[in-house]
Amino acid sequence: MKVSFCILPDDSVEDILETIQLGDHLGFDAVYVADEIFHQDAWQLLAAAATRTEHIELVITTHIVLHEPSYVAQRLLTLDALSNGRAAALYSIGNTSMLKQHGIDVGGLKAIGRLREAHQVMRTLLDTGEVDFEGKFFRYDGIFTSARSRQSRIPLTMGGIRGPKTFELAGEVADGLMTGLASSEEALRYAVDCVKIGAERAGRDWASLETAAGLIGTISPDGDAAREVARVVAAFYIPAMADEAALRHGIDPNELVPVREAFARGDVKTAIGLAPDHVTDKLMMPVGTPSEWIEQLRILGPLGYNHVCLTPIDNAMVRTLVDIDVPPVPSVREQLQLIHDEVLPTLRGQQ
Repeated sequence: MKVSFCILPDDSVEDILETIQLGDHLGFDAVYVADEIFHQDAWQLLAAAATRTEHIELVITTHIVLHEPSYVAQRLLTLDALSNGRAAALYSIGNTSMLKQHGIDVGGLKAIGRLREAHQVMRTLLDTGEVDFEGKFFRYDGIFTSARSRQSRIPLTMGGIRGPKTFELAGEVADGLMTGLASSEEALRYAVDCVKIGAERAGRDWASLETAAGLIGTISPDGDAAREVARVVAAFYIPAMADEAALRHGIDPNELVPVREAFARGDVKTAIGLAPDHVTDKLMMPVGTPSEWIEQLRILGPLGYNHVCLTPIDNAMVRTLVDIDVPPVPSVREQLQLIHDEVLPTLRGQQ
């Protein structure tokens, strides 16, 4: 199984680059860096990381509404040259809260059609260096670039939270799917089933695609401390969780309403306090001690996943989000070391 990790680039530039370097040294397959206005610029960080790493795949977690698809492709080509063939992209419509903050009418995006066209534009420009396209959302007349990749095909994986249409589209056109906010067995199975439907529609072998579980959690010798820290960050994902996704986690959507309303008011501490432990616990996986991580992650292989992307949550991330006291847990770099030492060998053995 492919094992990677994701970071939210909120630390200093040097700290972020050292974390990526450690991941490279420890043998993680890929690092994903979030491309959002809330953090430091992921593209520049990955460009710098390209010169300081040797093996790790450098994946931009980007979006195609605020970012124009042809420019995403051009930057990917350049990153691939800088890294000697180690660039890839995970793309989506983007963080809906961020889109709203930029004045985007999220309800009018027509996401599936936009994603389909954006994929075709990016794939064409990546593979040929030029694109002519007349679509509903994107139009190009004689666009070309001198940027060229080092690898024969730069992977374009689609990210999705809600489904089913995004999941199916990933199976139909992309190089795979990475789930978000899917931590229950039902939610994880649902995503793979949708990928299969899309792949079958396009005459593709779904097993040849990357099926990745994007998971958040905390690993620590103190399992209770890990759960308490991870719960805080899990609460922040509640506004992004659709009712259908909540039900797939055994969560009553009505329980989420007060939390969403408090976040909408900007009352973060109240929102976190209103998020019941039994709800946030269902949004975290894996979490706890190394042995608890191993037990929780055993379901991935049998469900059809061939890749797990882990986002370690530590005290620094909690402090960035909200001023709240939580027990001490290992730092992100210390957690990566723990994962390498005690969890990764088991994950590598999963089929």
